[in-house]
Amino acid sequence: MSAAEQIFGAGGKRMRPALVFLVSRATAEIVGLKELTTEHRRLAEIIEMIHTASLIHDDVLDESDMRRGKETVHQVYGTRVAVLAGDFMFAQSSWYLANLENIEVIKLISQVIKDFASGEIKQASSLFDCDVELEEYLIKSYYKTASLIAASTKGAAIFSGVDSSVSMQMYDYGKNLGLSFQVVDDILDFTQSAEQLGKPAGSDLAKGNLTAPVIFALEQSPKLREIIESEFCESGSLDEAIELVKNFGGIERAQELAKEKADLAIQNLSCLPQGSYQSALEEMVLYNLERIQ
Repeated sequence: MSAAEQIFGAGGKRMRPALVFLVSRATAEIVGLKELTTEHRRLAEIIEMIHTASLIHDDVLDESDMRRGKETVHQVYGTRVAVLAGDFMFAQSSWYLANLENIEVIKLISQVIKDFASGEIKQASSLFDCDVELEEYLIKSYYKTASLIAASTKGAAIFSGVDSSVSMQMYDYGKNLGLSFQVVDDILDFTQSAEQLGKPAGSDLAKGNLTAPVIFALEQSPKLREIIESEFCESGSLDEAIELVKNFGGIERAQELAKEKADLAIQNLSCLPQGSYQSALEEMVLYNLERIQ
């Protein structure tokens, strides 16, 4: 299907399948499993398909023209094909998931698809709302980003056959890494150029989606609230709002939040055997933070 090739061909970090394989290897060491199972490999495929389906739908909802520096699926093939392509990939991944025949993993990943929808509804119902609290932002970030990463790391541990205390730590690792990752992405929306981002800078704010840097800056700047509540009706007001976010400590405080979640993710790895896989999982956390150094 050309529509799917459009987004798979755009590259991306392939972070989620990499996490599945790293957690699979690290947890396999605990139980003396020498080789990864076909379930581990299939899980990595399912996770990437679900992630890609969510990106296609996200771009339709956000009316985004660019993704990873390339035109989005709906931009090339139209909204109807994009929605159907996303639906097809969700359906295909659900079919593969059912065939794994592991009820715990099926429940885990099915919940993620539900969380995506909850995250979109939560976001749509709080646009331009300057009273949105940090806790609500973190819940939405969990639904939209961290839920899938947490399910992929826990699912990998389940297929290794480790006990539930370890698979729960892997879930928390994925959740904390996912939250840190989302906060970093939201910081980059203010600090990188359109070329680096592969989409216009400040695009979340322009649509009224208030992220961590904005929520923190709003605590200090009444002027920022005024501009956001006017929905950027005056020319140049978006640029002014971006400057206010930077000048009122929004970026620095969001950086602290990203680091706080990253530290928790690293603590979650202490249940794993010391070695190259555990180190690589720690590196994933640090690599994410390096994006905002």
